[in-house]
This record gives sequence, C-alpha cells and structure tokens, in this order.
Amino acid sequence: MQKRRLPGRRPLLLAVGAGATVAALAAGMTSALAATVFTDNFNDGNASGWSKSGGTWTVVTDGSGVLNQSNAGSELARQFAGQTGWADYSVQARVKPVSFGSSSALVGLAARSSSSTKMYRLALLGSGRAELQAVNGTSITAIGSASLGVSTGTWYTLRIETSGSTIRGFVNGTQIAAGSNSLAAAGRIGLVTAYASGSFDDVAVDSSGGGNPTTPPPTTPPPTTPPPTTPPPAGWPTPTGSQKVDATIPVSGTFDGGLKRYYGIGDGGQSESQDPMFELAAGATLRNVIIGAPAGDGVHCEGNCTLINVWWEDVGEDAATFRGGTTYTVDGGGARSASDKVFQHNGSGTVYIRNFRVENAGKLYRACGNCSTSYQRHVVIDNVVVRDTDAIAGINTNWGDTARFSRITIVDDPDRETSICVKYRGVPKGDEPTEIGEGADGVNCFYTPSDITYQ
Repeated sequence: MQKRRLPGRRPLLLAVGAGATVAALAAGMTSALAATVFTDNFNDGNASGWSKSGGTWTVVTDGSGVLNQSNAGSELARQFAGQTGWADYSVQARVKPVSFGSSSALVGLAARSSSSTKMYRLALLGSGRAELQAVNGTSITAIGSASLGVSTGTWYTLRIETSGSTIRGFVNGTQIAAGSNSLAAAGRIGLVTAYASGSFDDVAVDSSGGGNPTTPPPTTPPPTTPPPTTPPPAGWPTPTGSQKVDATIPVSGTFDGGLKRYYGIGDGGQSESQDPMFELAAGATLRNVIIGAPAGDGVHCEGNCTLINVWWEDVGEDAATFRGGTTYTVDGGGARSASDKVFQHNGSGTVYIRNFRVENAGKLYRACGNCSTSYQRHVVIDNVVVRDTDAIAGINTNWGDTARFSRITIVDDPDRETSICVKYRGVPKGDEPTEIGEGADGVNCFYTPSDITYQ
C-alpha cells in the first residue's frame, strides 16, 4: 500500500483562517470560552470556517482582506459560521452594500441561524432602510426598522444582540430596532445577501453579559457502547436510480433515499466552503442514500444526527461534518476515495462509527485541530473494515480527546502501515496542528492488539 502524507488539519468549516483569532483559547481547556469567542477579518485571504449556501463568494482586497459576494442575481446567498448551540450573544460585522437589484434587495448580518432559512437578520435594504427581521423561510416578520438613507459603496457596522427572547439591532452603534420574538432560541451567525452584492469584514461574536455561546465540553471520556451484532457491509451497493442535485437538500426528521444515487454539488475537489449535499437539522436521520460525485461537502449535521447505510462513492471535501450537537451516529455504509479525511468533527460531544467500511482514504475520523472553538471531542469506532487508509483516527490530546477502537479489520496491509490512532497538539485557528505521536496509551487512545485484525 502506498502511503500518503498524514496532513495536519487545514482550516475549514469552523476554523476561520490565519486572519481570525479567538480570545482565551487554552490547551487542555475544560470550560467554555467567555467574552470574544469568534473573530474573522479575512486577512488570511480565505473564508475557511464559513459554510456557503448560494452566491459567489471570494476574499478580495478592499484596503484589507474582505469577504465579497458578487452575484447580485442570487436570490439568497449566505455564509454561516459558529455553533448551532450558541444562544445569548452579540455578533458584529462591517457590511458594505455594493449593488442593490431592487428596493427589497438586501445585504446584512444574521444571528441564531438554526437552519439555512431560519434566523434573525439585520438587513440593509435597497430602499435605504435598515430592518431587524425574524426570518422563517419565505415568512419575514419585521421586529423594527429605521430610515438611514443606506447607500452603496459605504461601510456600515451592524450588530445583533440576543438575550432570551429579546432581539436588538444596531447600525453604527445606534439601536435601530428591538423587540421580543421566540422564532429561534439558538443558532449560528451568518452573512447574507438577496438580489444584491456586498462585502463583509471584521466579524466578531461576543458573549459578555449575554451568556456563553459555546457548549461546555464533557469532562470525562464517554462510555463505550455494547458491540452491535450487525457485520460490516461486504461490498458496495448498486444504486436503484440517480438524481442530480443542484442545491443543498435540507433534512428534518427522516430522509430515506431508497439507495438512490445523489450527485451534482461542487466540483469534486478539496476546495473549501463547498455546499453540502444534505444539511441535517438537529435530530435528523439520513438513511439508504448513495452519494456520488461530485458531492460538495457531503453531509452537514447541524445538531445530533444519525446516518444509517449511507455510502460515499467518491468523497470530495469531506463525507460528513459534525458541527452542532453532542451525539452523532454512523451505522452501516461506507466511503472511499477521500484524499484527506472521511468524517470531520467540529462540534463537541461524541461520534459513534460502527458497521462501516472505508477504502483509499487519508483518515476515517479527524477531531478538528484548529477550529474557531475548541472542544474536548470523542470517537468510538467499532466493527469497521479498513483498506488502503493512512490512519483510522486523528485526535488532539492536549484538549483531552479520546478515541476507542474495537473489532477493527485492516485489509491488504502486510507491513501494518495503517496508523490506528494519531495524536496531535491542537492549536488556535489559523495555525496547523502538530503531530506528536500515535498508538494506544490508555489515556487518549484506547485499544489492545486483540481489537485489531489484519487480513
């Protein structure tokens, strides 16, 4: 088996690049961050850590690095970052409308985005007004507004404050709207445009005086689960049909694909900020789905989620990213052709991977080593078949991550080159984690020789 380089985790999703900094980030942290918990000024030249939905987004130079959405014809363009569990906080950004397609077109800032279409939004409108809105799909409720004579080519500082059901909006430090609304109790931050183009800079999230938007990490390793009796799949399934996908499919509840192949998102490469094929809301289940190429960023779990008998024929950027929530389960299925990793764990909690097969991959699992918010993360891997894969799991020992392995079968690796558990030193976003070792230690990496079988 030809070995690949085991790369450190590059900035992505909730990692926001070298131009972004997080205050009070400490190795081995056991409590949530306070005050400023997220910033990005885009001076690193990329939008790593942001999850795109619609529009044409690039980092350009406008005095310094700024994130620009240039497609004024896009009905709704969004970039999201942060955690779905963030509740009481303030988010602030500099926002510049570049063009408006109509009086109702907008450029703005979002808070408590519990899904791609449910959020609080402070919008600069083409009519010249600023409006604080509760957005639920196509239903938009104005909490309050003010006539400011908004013009293109001018920078405005927008801020949304959330505290319980109280939502406030500020423009250039002046409150323009406030009210009580119960649409969304928690959610990510967002940058948005609708039939407009605009630029964004100096994004900051602060929890001072409004509760802490981070989820406290667990302080003890998770318990192992009883071994399931289901064997790993013996081979790759034949699709019952194919469906081209042009936009992310949102999933609430259960989505059963009947083993149909879904394809068509992204370019099949490793570029950051591709749209996911499926976006799972908290508590959602995705089952009996074959994800073909191109697949963009695969599956995003915005809260606790379950993936049952899901297959990735050709992993692009990632197969699945676990972002919000505390418990994620992958049961059955398989993935192949992942030049980096299959499962990316950005949120807190535990990922359970069982009855799965992985082929031709860098890693099966990686706990993010440089995300904007650092957690203690855990993975439990059981009953998995591994072929032509560099490492099964990568974790950050300085943050207390753990990885537990049982019934692992490694195929066609006579020299035993596949690493079971690779240890890293996690770092703030913008830096690269350092590989510091590998192997069972009874502290972070848990397995015995009897847990690993070579065939």
